[in-house]
Amino acid sequence: MYIPDFDYHAPSSIEEACAILASYGSDAKVLAGGTDVLSRMKNELIAPKALVSIKNIPDMASITYVPGKGVVIGARVTHNDLVNSELLQQKYPSIPEAAHTMANNQIRNRGTIGGNLVNALPSADLPPILIALDASITLLGRHGKGIVPLEDFFIGPNRAAIEPDRILTEITIPDQPTTGSAYFKFGLRQSGAIAVVGVGVSVVASGAHVEQVRIVLGAVGPVPIRAKKAEQLLIGNLATEAALEEVGRAAAAECRPISDIRASQEYRRDMVRVFTKRALRKALHMQPAGEPVKIEGGNGDGMH
Repeated sequence: MYIPDFDYHAPSSIEEACAILASYGSDAKVLAGGTDVLSRMKNELIAPKALVSIKNIPDMASITYVPGKGVVIGARVTHNDLVNSELLQQKYPSIPEAAHTMANNQIRNRGTIGGNLVNALPSADLPPILIALDASITLLGRHGKGIVPLEDFFIGPNRAAIEPDRILTEITIPDQPTTGSAYFKFGLRQSGAIAVVGVGVSVVASGAHVEQVRIVLGAVGPVPIRAKKAEQLLIGNLATEAALEEVGRAAAAECRPISDIRASQEYRRDMVRVFTKRALRKALHMQPAGEPVKIEGGNGDGMH
């Protein structure tokens, strides 16, 4: 496929990159792994006059723990960097698990977490679990730094709240008393498929008593959806099987799926119900000490 001519820039600092982006305005695109930008250019969906590569900018490709701040993930960290991170495996294994479900190994070696978020695809796998973990992002531009809750970053399909002269530099997951978190995804093949439904949850619990919970639904609306009514059903209550079923049904009622070639609206709603239950059950079972949580009432999904 033919790619139109474009100017290529590879600045060595954020300041230089932002200045270049400002000079082009909306006619420039940031190039990180390139797995989405170049594909969209080949398919004539976009035709930027300039690509601004951030590959030479330091301090954007690491995963670190900063005391008092939390886990900080640079925007150039690849999906396989997430998969292989010992720090994430230890603190938030749901993130490597979500990253491992994405695309194939070659794409995971190139695609970056920053690109995945900025592209704002409704079916993206990382936003649901990162929002469930209360992540925020840092945006840098010529006029300073902004920190935005990731939950507020997505404003529509392929639309994120970022000005043309700003760059997403890092993602922060704050210190928190999370008991467990989980991401469940359904695609049309065993691995690498785009999500038909994705559900990310995080839970703070003492035994089966739930103190806090966040439920985020992906691929069933124009942006990731917090299922807040479903969350309220569980906060302060025991996680019985009947309660999880009720929460799953509430989450299904809150999503806004469409019918398309991959699944009907009704099927997606039922998958949200099932995956919300499964994700909550898995997160509750991740408590670090003591006996595994016993959820009264069996563990049937009632899936059909």
